[in-house]
Amino acid sequence: MRNAAMDTKPTSSPPPGQWSLYLVRTAAGLLYTGISTDPIRRLRQHQSGKGSRALRGKGPLTLVWQQRVGDKGAALRLEYRLKQQSKAFKERLVREPDGWADWSQPWLAAIDPAMKRPQKRPLRAVAKEGSDSREA
Repeated sequence: MRNAAMDTKPTSSPPPGQWSLYLVRTAAGLLYTGISTDPIRRLRQHQSGKGSRALRGKGPLTLVWQQRVGDKGAALRLEYRLKQQSKAFKERLVREPDGWADWSQPWLAAIDPAMKRPQKRPLRAVAKEGSDSREA
């Protein structure tokens, strides 16, 4: 689901467990990226000053883009990737929301939790010759 500027109230609540990624534009034109199960409710929280500290005093705020992304884990991973993108990329996403599928699929494939990361090796104390301060 994608929406351009959202100034309307939702007709129904989103399905439980269905997370969305969203972009909010500040009065200065900055874009804030976030996740929520209900982006419109979250926008109201941001507008009232109870949302992210980064948006306090930056109003009026406008929800300019949102996309359902699935579970919370996928939402968090996609939010991280989107936050790494340039403002130009995010602006293009707002203007051309259908491009989301082209970008999100490779991101999800690259961060799929089914693809196990190699576990980090446990740290082992390796004593170098002459580095042991204990006497024998």
